[in-house]
Amino acid sequence: MGAAPYWYYTNYQPDLNAALQALRESEFQAGRYYPAILFLDFPITESSPAPEAQHQSIEAAIEASDASGTRSILDILRVSEIPCPFSREEFKAAMLGGNFKILEEVFNTAFPIPSEELVALFGTEYPTHETIDEVIFDNANPEASGDFWESIDRGTARYIIVYEVDRPKEIFFIGYSFD
Repeated sequence: MGAAPYWYYTNYQPDLNAALQALRESEFQAGRYYPAILFLDFPITESSPAPEAQHQSIEAAIEASDASGTRSILDILRVSEIPCPFSREEFKAAMLGGNFKILEEVFNTAFPIPSEELVALFGTEYPTHETIDEVIFDNANPEASGDFWESIDRGTARYIIVYEVDRPKEIFFIGYSFD
């Protein structure tokens, strides 16, 4: 079937892991995950379906989703403070070779985007909500946007601190399901 992309904006808080966990809980309670909803439509808006949680816990939902994952932020368990320590080639080799040590360090993790990549993508280290939407979804920088999407490995996510003027306002999480 192939990996499914997902993305969310959530309110900024200095504890990025707490922000992730709050977002996961909110989406779980809304029931916006596979298998509660077969295919989620992004972006999530106020009018997005919210059938409520269909499982006893996030862990039960993940278990029920089997190999595909929940196709949502529920699959991301933690936030890393450093960019992914493995290259795309190392990750692919680990997948093919069953190197579970590398895979355990990468899967289910949201990684930050390095400053130089933010500048290449958005022209700044401090992108706004509008800038992210223009570049990633509206093709304002198609080559950089394509490279960015290609840089996200299955079962992982990336995050960007979103700015308003000179202050953090949101956190943007974007990832791919396992399959």
